[in-house]
Amino acid sequence: MRISTQVEARVLAAVKETGYRPSAVSRSLRTGTTNTIAFVSDTVATTPFAGHSIWGALDASRERGHLLVIAETEGDPELERELIEAMHDRNVYGIILASMYTREITVPEGLLHGRSVLLNAVPSRRSSVPSVLPDEHEAGRTAARAIISAGYTEGIYLVGADPKTNRYPKHSLAAVRRLEGIKEVMDDAGIQLAGGIGLSQWQPTDGFDATLKILKRRIAPQALICFNDRLSVGTYQALQSMNINVPDDVSVVSFDDEPVASWLRPKLTSVALPHYDLGRKAIEVLFDEDASGADVPAKTHFVSMPLRERDSICKVKIKN
Repeated sequence: MRISTQVEARVLAAVKETGYRPSAVSRSLRTGTTNTIAFVSDTVATTPFAGHSIWGALDASRERGHLLVIAETEGDPELERELIEAMHDRNVYGIILASMYTREITVPEGLLHGRSVLLNAVPSRRSSVPSVLPDEHEAGRTAARAIISAGYTEGIYLVGADPKTNRYPKHSLAAVRRLEGIKEVMDDAGIQLAGGIGLSQWQPTDGFDATLKILKRRIAPQALICFNDRLSVGTYQALQSMNINVPDDVSVVSFDDEPVASWLRPKLTSVALPHYDLGRKAIEVLFDEDASGADVPAKTHFVSMPLRERDSICKVKIKN
C-alpha cells in the first residue's frame, strides 16, 4: 500500500506520541513464529567461561533482529523436555540446545520439530539436528606443532591422557579428539611420545600428582602437553616444588585458555576454546536451511581453536 510522505510523517509522529509498539504476539498469529530464539542449556548460563557462548549468540541474534531467550536445565532431562515444549508453545523461531562441555547426547524429541541446533554436543545416534563444536582434533594438532616447532623431539609427555592405554575422563570427546590430533602430528614428524599419565579427572591436584610421577620416569621430561589449564596449574606447582623452571627446564602447552592461563607465571601458552565464536556460529547455522529439522543426515560444523602464545615454551638450545 502506497501512502504519501505527508501521511507517513503523521503516522510516525502519532506512533512516537502514543508510544505505540507492534505486538509480537499478534504478528506471530500471521507469520506462525516470533522473532525469538531459545537458548536452552545445562549449566552454560551459570558458568563463567562457557557463558561467553551466550554473549556470541546474543550478538548474532540481535544483528538479525531476533531476541534471545535463555533457559537452564541443570542437567535435568525432564526439565529440559518441559522447557523445549514451552519454547515451541511460544512459537520461537528456533532452539539452540547447549552443553557446558563437549559430549554425546540423546537428541530430545522436541528438537525434531522445527529449527534446532546442538551447541557443544553431538547426537549419540543418527539425527537430523546439526551440531556446532570446537575443533578439538585440530587443537591437538596445534598443541603438538607448538612443541615440535620449538625444537623438541624427545622427552615429550602428556598430562591428562595416556597415549598407550588411551585413558582419559569418561565420555570426554575433547580428550579423544585432542589425543588423536597430538598423535597424528607426532607420527607425521616421526617423533615418539615419551609417555603420559591418564586421568579420570582434570583438576589441579590431578595435574600435580601426574607431573610428579612423570618426573620419576627414566626419560626426563623436556616438554609437557597438559589437556587443560587446570591440570597446568598443578603441573606448574609440581615443577616448582622440585626447583624445575618453566620454560627453561621444561616447556608447557595446554588447552582451553581460561583466565588462569594469563595469571600463571610464566604466562601459559594455551589453545583457546572459542566460546564467543561458538555462540555466533550456532545462530548462523540455525538460520541455514539445513537447520530445519528435516529428515537429512546431521551436519557437524567445527569452529577453530586459536593458539594463545605466551611464555611457557622456549626454543630448544642447540648444543655446540
